[in-house]
Amino acid sequence: MIFCMCRLKENMPTESIDSRRLYRQIADQISHEIESGVYKPGDRLPAERTLAEQLSVSRPTVREALIALEVEGRVEIRGGAGVFVVEPALNSIANSSGIPIPGPFDVLSARDLIESEVAALAARNASDAQVTAMSQALGDMVCCLASDPKHVEYDRRFHFALAEASGNSALAMASQLMWSLREQPLYLQLEVHFHTEAIWQRLIIEHREILAAVKSRDAKAARAAMHRHMKIARKRFVSSWQEAPAAQ
Repeated sequence: MIFCMCRLKENMPTESIDSRRLYRQIADQISHEIESGVYKPGDRLPAERTLAEQLSVSRPTVREALIALEVEGRVEIRGGAGVFVVEPALNSIANSSGIPIPGPFDVLSARDLIESEVAALAARNASDAQVTAMSQALGDMVCCLASDPKHVEYDRRFHFALAEASGNSALAMASQLMWSLREQPLYLQLEVHFHTEAIWQRLIIEHREILAAVKSRDAKAARAAMHRHMKIARKRFVSSWQEAPAAQ
């Protein structure tokens, strides 16, 4: 079967598109193709690269759209095989507020802007007790396996302690908001496809570098360490799905 996204591409709006919501528009259009019978349960969608080229959008945008559809129970992402249409789930997740939820890449970009400065401020302002709180959170991360659901809680504690140590309550609140977005189903489902023990150990090293800079009272190094942490996270999320060749 030859997959053709021509109609989907023709349906793309010609007016200016808010790039922060682009992934949602792509997801809605693919969903429309599924509902109209262009793609049926069991069909494999075109490869991510093919979709990106046909829709003239980036691969991260396509990836966010596919993850959104997986969260909603419209598709199943099978590592090394591709993305397959599934029967609609009875309990599929919907956003009833009508407000588009920021995609994971928007969240990472915002966190990079906010938390890099938070880390720099923490290096200048952290009390001994706050440094201890960060150290304890990192210690729990070290003792935790990637497969343990508590790894998210320990990661959160580290970032919250860092935000509190910044001495700026507004930035601390902004950091907490960013983390709440990081725990949305769309972000968590994307993470599922890339979270391994090796990645978790690398993430621990990145947190250790942030903490070391804070302990050294080196604001520049702390900012750079946090920026590197966010950059690596984004790079990980855009790494290859190892998709199988498109079905013909």
